[in-house]
Amino acid sequence: MADRDTEKRLKQLETEVETLRQKVDSLSSDKPWWERIAGTFSESTAYEKAMKLGREYRKSQKAGG
Repeated sequence: MADRDTEKRLKQLETEVETLRQKVDSLSSDKPWWERIAGTFSESTAYEKAMKLGREYRKSQKAGG
């Protein structure tokens, strides 16, 4: 009985490992991560505000330094 349970659990684990491998393989790409996410925030108002604040901060550093 224990052997049958162990065999069943092993089969479940093998199935899960295969599923995880497929997910990892689907995420693999020749492109760097930053190219894969480029543009994902382009329609976000929070992104636009962050970019504006960043520009203002950099501008203030040039003016004061």
